[in-house]
Amino acid sequence: MLSPRFLLLRSAASLTTRSLCAGGVSNKGRAPDMAEVRNRLREIVGASTNWSDHQQAMAERVSLSSMLAKSQNDLPAKGMKDSCLEVHLPLGSEPQLREKYLTFHNTVRFGRILEDLDSLAVLISYSHTYNPTLKRSPLSIVTALVDKIDMRQHVIYPDCDIKFTGHVTWVGRTSIEAKMHMSQYYDGAYSPVLDATFVMVARDPENKRAAFVNPLKPEGSEEEKIFQEGEANKSRRQELSTASLLKVAPTDEERKIVHSLFLNTLDTKTVSFRSRVLPPNSVWMEDAKLKGLEICHPQERNIFNRIFGGFLMRKAYELGWANACSYGGCRPSLVAVDDILFQKPVEIGSLLLLSSQVCYTQGKYIQVRVHSEVFDPLTRQHNTTNVFHFTFVSDRDVPSIIPMTYGESMLYLDGKRHFNQTVES
Repeated sequence: MLSPRFLLLRSAASLTTRSLCAGGVSNKGRAPDMAEVRNRLREIVGASTNWSDHQQAMAERVSLSSMLAKSQNDLPAKGMKDSCLEVHLPLGSEPQLREKYLTFHNTVRFGRILEDLDSLAVLISYSHTYNPTLKRSPLSIVTALVDKIDMRQHVIYPDCDIKFTGHVTWVGRTSIEAKMHMSQYYDGAYSPVLDATFVMVARDPENKRAAFVNPLKPEGSEEEKIFQEGEANKSRRQELSTASLLKVAPTDEERKIVHSLFLNTLDTKTVSFRSRVLPPNSVWMEDAKLKGLEICHPQERNIFNRIFGGFLMRKAYELGWANACSYGGCRPSLVAVDDILFQKPVEIGSLLLLSSQVCYTQGKYIQVRVHSEVFDPLTRQHNTTNVFHFTFVSDRDVPSIIPMTYGESMLYLDGKRHFNQTVES
């Protein structure tokens, strides 16, 4: 059963997304920390911290399939308050914990924050689907998409406590949208740091097919407004998927942009389509890459015996940041994380190849795309698992990125689209 520590115990006066969980205090007078969040997730699915026991526990989950609902109509509707969580990260009061989050430059490792957000989104989703009659949940809830993370301030202090709040804001038949907010205690008050939207999916105990989740019933006009925003987010994601450059041709305006880039790089002396010249203060896209390799050890597994999605996000972010740092010549700040798609799970023991590419620049901004894939050395096959999009800002204007091939031009346009979405949101 879910401990009262993880449930909202008193109502908030305002039902905005940020204030809905304002009363999330434990029965011991404090909110849980991230270690408790991860321990609770293990309890919910019956996972073990021991590798060999963990494998046996996952095999036993197969028997939970009979507990799955045959239809969403068989499940009781839940309110937004049912999934409200407040979790603390006591960086100010626990120096030993601070070491895990500290960078060489005395700031907070944002990759660690991504891991925490991923764990919290999973627990929020399990809070929504909580059934008091079951000892273990038959659902396997995993991250499908990080829709958006918007930074509200660039500086995260390593010696000040952090607070996360969040709850479910929209529900489909088998999917859940969770919004989270992070704030930090500084100068006697908590100030907002970021807003995050994750999309989770529920699957059966073996993580092989979709499973139904409890419907969401908004209470009052403000909750209804939050729910409708979730509906709009779903429609927006569908439209963006339909208009993907991997499926349809660029728009007329985008074609003109590509042609203009081509004309600006032609060698006027030779008047040849093949002879290209790099404009001043520019970098060929081919020269703005950074790659990495990770061997996926059991230590980085999630509660379902696959590689933890937060770990993948941390590694992708750190590689993307390093690429932006190298490209701009200074330490960049994160502006937004956008549209992280989890296409396939990463199995333990996989060789994970990460490739980051600066794909669009504008003034001080750097748009970086990170592509991850697993490589099977026996079959020599590569399979894409994730695509990550990060927007960084430098403290100075950066060189213009210039595509040379048609494929690079599509990457450029895709990067421009993601950048425009960040600026417009």
